[in-house]
Amino acid sequence: MALLKVKFNQKKRVKLAQGLWLMNWFSVFAGILVFSMGLFLKIELRKRSEVMDNSESHFVPNSLILMGILSCAFNGFAGKICYDSLDPAKFAKWKPLLKPYLALCFVFNILIFFVALICFLMRGSLDSTLAQGLKNGMKFYRDTDTPGRCFMKKTIDMLQIEFKCCGNNGYKDWFEIQWISNRYLDFSSKEVKDRIKSNVDGRYLVDGVPFSCCNPSSPRPCIQYQVTNNSAHYSYDHQTEELNLWRRGCREALLNYYSGMMSSMGAVILLVWLFEMSVMVGLRLLHTSLESIANPEDPECESEGWVLENSLKDTFKSALENLKKLGKFNQVQAGADGAEGEEGGKTPAITTVS
Repeated sequence: MALLKVKFNQKKRVKLAQGLWLMNWFSVFAGILVFSMGLFLKIELRKRSEVMDNSESHFVPNSLILMGILSCAFNGFAGKICYDSLDPAKFAKWKPLLKPYLALCFVFNILIFFVALICFLMRGSLDSTLAQGLKNGMKFYRDTDTPGRCFMKKTIDMLQIEFKCCGNNGYKDWFEIQWISNRYLDFSSKEVKDRIKSNVDGRYLVDGVPFSCCNPSSPRPCIQYQVTNNSAHYSYDHQTEELNLWRRGCREALLNYYSGMMSSMGAVILLVWLFEMSVMVGLRLLHTSLESIANPEDPECESEGWVLENSLKDTFKSALENLKKLGKFNQVQAGADGAEGEEGGKTPAITTVS
């Protein structure tokens, strides 16, 4: 029994063709939207590429850009087919191409669904990328005179100000690295010498943070240095008092920002996928209803359209049998080639008569 079997007359076929033509052009605009989202996400990721460890995160925007281009191409072509289906003479030239085209549409819809899932599942990969990238970026914060790293300080400062964050996981990350350049240290000072000597690696570590970690909304002037020294500040206890520094780490801030963006895009892609699936089903109904016309010379006669010629179970069984036959055919062909090779490799015996 056919799946989603529908009876059509000429009026219904015309309405279906016109509706599909309109839906395909809506899908073209949806493809432009998907392409634009991918481009926007790629630009946003490139803005912070200096604090990202690798380019894995660009898989999502590249996929969106590709899906957007393919959507415009597929749906523009389908729109032309639907328009020509109103004229039997024009539709005749598309008949041989419809089955392969519908198969490609099926594969395309699987890819769209896969891309939508990736948008929701990319958080883990993005987390590790940001964690390592921010860690490396903070190490280069002081290298304002090193070619290739001279803008890292500005990048980190602008990032912390824009996203209201501090450090990788929190403000204490700055205590573990030397973020002040040696050119701004007085090595004749006893305090500087003592701090450097007290560290095994010979780094100048302080319990301070860059100015960009300060929260301008705090009523108290920013405590940027000696954050953990209660005696250095009046009426201050860093354990209990709400610090006037950003509490949230930049990894979490960026992760939430990009994850929220990707999740929204994933939801839009799922809607596009549902729309594309409905277009594909409609095109299949149009294709079968036109093919099943009993008398091609009488376009007004009734016909039947369906999505699958047999039930879903029977179609699945048929597909499995075809795969098995294909596998057996390949085995037989390989065996025949091997036997032919062995036969060709035999050396004929030569009998000598004395």
